[in-house]
Amino acid sequence: MAQYQLMLPKMGESVAEATIIKWLKQPGDFISLDESVLEIATDKVDSDVPSPVAGKLVRLLFNENEVVQVGDTICVIETEDGENIAEVESDLVLPVADDIPGIEQIIEVDKQQQTEIKQSETSRFYSPLVKSIAAEEGVDINELNSIKGSGGDNRVTKQDLLDYLNARSSKSTSTLSKERDSAGSLSSEIPANKQEQLFTKTPAVSVSGTDEIVEMDRMGKLIAEHMVMSKQTSAHVTSFVEADVTNMVKWRDKVKTSFEKREGEKITFTPIFIEAVAKAIKDMPMINVSLNGTQIIKKRDINIGMAAALPSGNLIVPVIKNADQLNLLGLTKSVNDLANRARQSKLRPEETQGGTFTVTNVGTFGNVMGTPIINQPQVAILAIGAIKKKPAVIETEFGDVIGIRHMMFLSLSYDHRVVNGALGGSFVKKISDYLEAWDINREI
Repeated sequence: MAQYQLMLPKMGESVAEATIIKWLKQPGDFISLDESVLEIATDKVDSDVPSPVAGKLVRLLFNENEVVQVGDTICVIETEDGENIAEVESDLVLPVADDIPGIEQIIEVDKQQQTEIKQSETSRFYSPLVKSIAAEEGVDINELNSIKGSGGDNRVTKQDLLDYLNARSSKSTSTLSKERDSAGSLSSEIPANKQEQLFTKTPAVSVSGTDEIVEMDRMGKLIAEHMVMSKQTSAHVTSFVEADVTNMVKWRDKVKTSFEKREGEKITFTPIFIEAVAKAIKDMPMINVSLNGTQIIKKRDINIGMAAALPSGNLIVPVIKNADQLNLLGLTKSVNDLANRARQSKLRPEETQGGTFTVTNVGTFGNVMGTPIINQPQVAILAIGAIKKKPAVIETEFGDVIGIRHMMFLSLSYDHRVVNGALGGSFVKKISDYLEAWDINREI
């Protein structure tokens, strides 16, 4: 028998850690080759970790809801053949193997945990993330032991600690408020900027007996933080253009049936929009940038993210890499593949990274226009409105006439720190020009 140590795999650029959501296998279970062992979540996407070997799971090294670093050993699988990668001693929490990359750090973490446990005379386990937050907030081991945990075996989770810190902060603020009321003013020892922080109150929320309080899920919290950060970072401006997309609509109506029979999948408007955006970016590359302080970083690659709605109601933004190098057929297949796997939570972390521009289709929900929030660190995002039939003025060689046309609004939000009104307005108009000039006889 051999012992295989399954490590948390690298999940793309800038992803250094993940949270274990759920163990799909338990010690004693048999695992087939490439069978999923656990579900993990990063700040980008949720995904499964498959096993590269077949065997019996003999040990879990992390609990659910714990944060694990890339390269950490997360479990041990016993295989029937192959090289004995690491022998696991029964009296150790973690495996010992001098020739396993990164195992020294794992052992050192375990020794540190055992030392802290011995010093505090308690058997309670604390994850590295919880201990790191506690150290930053000045919470010693005795105070940590007093916190009621909601995790397995009464373990203190990150949320437990944050709730405790919030309650402690509120209590301190209340005490200081009473002192201020009785004394008439704060002690001169407290700086003015600290006074403002201490006495800033969260607006009261009225809750009646018929109201329901629903905790935001993990992805919802991440999205909320990202949106607030974006508004605080960028000077948002939005420009609007109305486009006549009649030829585009008629072309799709003409080819969609034959395309589906030939390719086995549908053609939507999304790849058409992405193609127009990629062309416009090549014409005006200063939209395809990011800002680092006072430095403008011009992106060579045109990687277009497309916001996709999930069954949970949240949004995720898979990225089409090098979109300008794909023809319409390639864009259609990429869009359909990413959208389908996004709804099934099967995206890989790297497929949501590296975007340089984002497109969101608010027309899916019947909206005619919107003012989208920039997806940092990008500097612009395009919202595509619903296509509506409207009476419009048509210019002909014989004069102007009124006709029924397919019209839609394009809304471009951009960072006014680096994109001025001339560039932002010209860019969204350029996209409109490409859509309006659609060749109704185009082959795909």
